[in-house]
Amino acid sequence: MSSPWSRRSFLRLSTSAALLGSVSTGGAAFAADAYDTLRLRWRDMVLGTGFDPAAAPFAEKLALLGTQAGEFRSTMTPVSGSLWPDLPLTVSGSITTSYYRLGTMAQAYAQPGTGLTGAAALLTEITTGLDHLHDQAYNPSKSQFGNWWDFQIGSPQTLLDISTVLHDQLSAGRLANHLAAVDRFVPDSLVSQYTGTSTGANRVDLCRSLALRGVLGKNAAKIALARDALSPVFPFVTVGDGFYADGSFVQHTHLSYTGSYGAVLLGGLAGLFSLLNGSTWAVTDPNRQIVLDSVERSFAPFLYNGLMMDSVSGRSTSRGNPRTNAYGFQGGDHGRGHGVLSSIALLGTAASGAENQRWRGLVKGWAQRDYYSPVLTDTDLSVAALARLKSVQEDNAVTALAEPTGHGLFPSMDRAVHRRPGWAASISMASKRMGLYETGNGENLRGWHAGAGMLQWWGDTYANGQYTDAFWPTVDPYRLPGTTVSKKALADAEGGAWGLPRPDVNWVGGATDGEYAAIGQFVRGLSSTLYAKKSWFCLADSIVCLAGSVRCTDGAAVETVVENRNLGATGAHAFTVNGTARSTALGWSATLSGVKWAQIAGHGGYVFPGGATIKALREARTGSWHDINTGGTTDPMTRRYLTLWFDHGVDPVDAACSYILMPGAGTATTAARAADTGWLTVLANANDQQGIVVPPLGVTAVNFWFAGTVGALTASAPACVLVREHGDGTATLCVSDPMRMQSGLTVTWHRPVASVISQPTTVTSATTGSALTLTFGDLTGKAGATQRIRVALG
Repeated sequence: MSSPWSRRSFLRLSTSAALLGSVSTGGAAFAADAYDTLRLRWRDMVLGTGFDPAAAPFAEKLALLGTQAGEFRSTMTPVSGSLWPDLPLTVSGSITTSYYRLGTMAQAYAQPGTGLTGAAALLTEITTGLDHLHDQAYNPSKSQFGNWWDFQIGSPQTLLDISTVLHDQLSAGRLANHLAAVDRFVPDSLVSQYTGTSTGANRVDLCRSLALRGVLGKNAAKIALARDALSPVFPFVTVGDGFYADGSFVQHTHLSYTGSYGAVLLGGLAGLFSLLNGSTWAVTDPNRQIVLDSVERSFAPFLYNGLMMDSVSGRSTSRGNPRTNAYGFQGGDHGRGHGVLSSIALLGTAASGAENQRWRGLVKGWAQRDYYSPVLTDTDLSVAALARLKSVQEDNAVTALAEPTGHGLFPSMDRAVHRRPGWAASISMASKRMGLYETGNGENLRGWHAGAGMLQWWGDTYANGQYTDAFWPTVDPYRLPGTTVSKKALADAEGGAWGLPRPDVNWVGGATDGEYAAIGQFVRGLSSTLYAKKSWFCLADSIVCLAGSVRCTDGAAVETVVENRNLGATGAHAFTVNGTARSTALGWSATLSGVKWAQIAGHGGYVFPGGATIKALREARTGSWHDINTGGTTDPMTRRYLTLWFDHGVDPVDAACSYILMPGAGTATTAARAADTGWLTVLANANDQQGIVVPPLGVTAVNFWFAGTVGALTASAPACVLVREHGDGTATLCVSDPMRMQSGLTVTWHRPVASVISQPTTVTSATTGSALTLTFGDLTGKAGATQRIRVALG
């Protein structure tokens, strides 16, 4: 595709992505039938309503829209084989991009304040372009080639939106041509089976085109088909694409995708639910409630201060373009987050009053806290999206809701989110079920180690641009924070496209009481002999990180990356080790021995139980978006990094390390934690088990890679066990089977227990007294979910 934008970006940047707000048609009043009512409603969604075109941010956005449309019209040159010289119609993506440019021109014609509003010459140019694309590339006599998405989703969506916006200016013949082309490439048969590319977000996109084709062509059967074909998207799934009961969302069978495909699905369903709401074709399938519930079950956990976490955004993390002009594509975690906020606001109009009010509170809170990339300054958003979000922010009846605290474990997509007052973190893992990373369409070429235990974190009022500010094109891809990796050189797109590289391991997952968590990952390297056991114990103000049994025979160095902090283009943040400030000079590096603690000013602290030898490096790294995405700009960018890591050497045998991450901690807090040697005891950090005890928090947690006894806990088979004593005479035991293969698992806590207060049905027997022994029935169908047992202590 001759564009820095991905195919999915068009769903957000073009008219196809608006789906928010409403505007008057500006035409004469007339008696509308049911189809006209829906058409005008969709037009409203595409263009926006209730905004002052002379006020911020709309005046600026509309002016930019006019400028961009002016550039497109000035370069449009209809000749055989292309509509624009840089977009040959022999490339499928060029067809979609050409429709996108016409869509921008149509918006400039229809919107107020663009400088081109209602311009007759512009309308002629748009219709000329539409006719040219029809004759040359997109008509019933043509055959699909290249990327199927362009013919079935990208091009028809934008074409139908243009046809809606300019409906009253299009001749009956032109409209019929447009609908015939859509019929050719989006036939009813595409939704006859829920399989292949017709699942999840793709299915919703196909239904959207069918519904709009039905509206514009006044075809009731098409609209009904689109509505009914949505139903397979709604129910929970246990394998493959869709929503899972634990809140996971998967697309491409093996990839966590809440923040990208999931966001497209949410936006598409929000638009269709709102379009058809109250009509003959309203979506009434009771399973639609699963979609509504997903706002808080699936999306909210990964939204933080307006951004959408990278851990669930797949190859979209490789999409970006610096703002070399006022409407340059922003992308990034904040850009993805803003799109989801607008979709949630729209979905609320088709939900219950209580849901809508609560979601508006969530959206208002996220938007208010996004200091790094304020939502209403995001010119990637459409006018309609800006209008919707501005109305939420200015609604005095809506109270902004705070970020929640707690832990979210998503075993069906190997992801975890830990949220505490003042910060949030995510952990990305991989297994037989979930890919290490996804590459495809020339995107995300070096995301190799993203699923090898990447640990990302953000503060409430600091470091919200950590992964937005050119992180992915400039970071060392062999040193993603939190990972244990071999430095063996890998080729771009190593392992193959579309989630193919999946490690041959089952033990990935954890257990949580909803506030704290124990998480483990059996790590196997990509195209590597790397073998390691990783554990994260997510607690009140910190995350305890263990790497054990680290082995490799690649003939390359192996490292556990404690941190790789993006300091921005000019950052020289102080770095303090054991109370001594280290150099802020670029190029400084050191091997530091006897390190008990370290702290990066403005970011956080790191404690090394018992002392450790670590390496540190300050460097400036230069890269471009094109390096990791063939559709990205080649413009070089430079960012400074401060990296800390354990060097396990070449071909280590059973190496191990441990550290405590304390987001937001200053030097005094970090030093105090290091001095408190009784705060944490590492019970085990080896191939068979990894475990800790934290007496001040009443926490004991063990990842049993194999059966055994660690401290006060015994497991008869592989399991994850988290015990939390509450200080009121009760305790909670959380147990899971991350391998999903156990039947008859027995867990013993060697602690006097008087009685069991509550237990899940999976517990087939519970013996109390001088110790608590629990026997679990078949856990194979529990998808790695946590089994919680509440007890009264003896």
